[in-house]
Formats: sequence, C-alpha cells, structure tokens
Amino acid sequence: MRKEFKPEAWLYPMPVLIIGSYDVEGNANLMNAAWGGISNDTQISICISNYHKTTKNILERKAFTVSVGTADTVAGCDYVGMASGNAVEDKTERAGFTPVRSEKVNAPLFRELPFTLECELVAYYEDEPRLVGEIVGISIDESVLTDGKVDVKKLKPISFDAVNNRYLILGESVAEAFSVGKKLI
Repeated sequence: MRKEFKPEAWLYPMPVLIIGSYDVEGNANLMNAAWGGISNDTQISICISNYHKTTKNILERKAFTVSVGTADTVAGCDYVGMASGNAVEDKTERAGFTPVRSEKVNAPLFRELPFTLECELVAYYEDEPRLVGEIVGISIDESVLTDGKVDVKKLKPISFDAVNNRYLILGESVAEAFSVGKKLI
C-alpha cells in the first residue's frame, strides 16, 4: 500500500552542493545548495534565489565553483547553508574552509573540499530562479583518487535527506552500471 503526500522538494539522493564565488572586493564566499544537478553534457543547473550574496557575486564575476559536500566537512557545509554571506563577513573562515584561486575560472576552490567543478556563467533565470553554468574544468584532490579515478569511499560525498533533515553518506556499490541490466535483455 502507498501513502500520498503533498508536493514537496523531496528527491533521493539530493546533492549537497557547495557553491564558491568571489565578491567585488575579491573575498571568497560559499553557500550550500541542495537543488541542483547536471543538466547537459558540460552544464550544471542550480536553483538559487537572487537575494543570496553568492548570486550577486556570480552575476558580477560570471564564474563560480561547485564542490561536493563530504562527510569530513559536514559541519562546515551545514554552516554555510545556515549563515548568510550578506550578514556574516567571515563565513568562509568560520566554516573552516581555505580558499585557493582556481586556474580556470574567476572563483575559489576550497582546500578542504576535494571534488570541484569550475564553471563559467551561462545564464541566470531570476523568475525560476535557476543558475546555469558551463563546466570548464574539474579539480579533484589526489587524496580521493584510486588508479586515477574518483574513489567514492575516499571522497565520502553526502546527500541531503529533506524528509528527515539529515545528511547521508553515499558510497556503497550495489551493482555495475550498464551491466546488471543485461540479464533482462
């Protein structure tokens, strides 16, 4: 038997995306956004309203980074989702993140976040509100690689459980993609 619920922003898994940008003075800022994902071969779309400092920064600089929240950084990732860059000037430092200039875009990487997409602004749709970025580079710390590939068990990405207000860790393999289904062909 199924139970019906009213429409909500529920989906599993919901990524914990940490968006990095520079403000007009060149200070690093970051925020937590859960409503986003890959929307084209080399593009990402993220729902982010225009009242965020991050949105203003991105529209000014035309660039941003998107890092994956991890179990090792969960407290900082949660904090940057609660604190507003409009109100807290040292938000990045309070969260325990160290900005490092990206070589590909005019936006910061963060030393503690090992997996980052480097993006140039494609469009911002204020009425939706949705940000679209072109992924021009991917920066991955070697500490989360095995044989030159991302090792999810080392990365320890987290997702947001909107139903229960929890962060969940991803990483366990259940089957090989584009293979397990072959038995049904």
